Amino acid sequence: MTMTEIENAIRQLSAEDFSSLTFWISEYRNEKWDREIEEDYKAGKLNRLIDSALADIDSGNVKAV
Repeated sequence: MTMTEIENAIRQLSAEDFSSLTFWISEYRNEKWDREIEEDYKAGKLNRLIDSALADIDSGNVKAV
C-alpha cells in the first residue's frame, strides 16, 4: 500500500473511525518511542546524557520545580 492510498483511505473514514485511528497512532508512536529509548539505554547510547545530568545535579546546576 502506498502513502497516497493510505491518505485516501483515511479521508474516507467516519469521524468516529478517524478519532479511533488518531488515538491508535498516538499510542503506537508512544510505544515505539519507549522501545527505542529502552534499546538506546541498553546499548549505552544514553550514558553520556545521564552522566551529564548527574554531574549537573552534583554541582547544583539543577533547580527543583
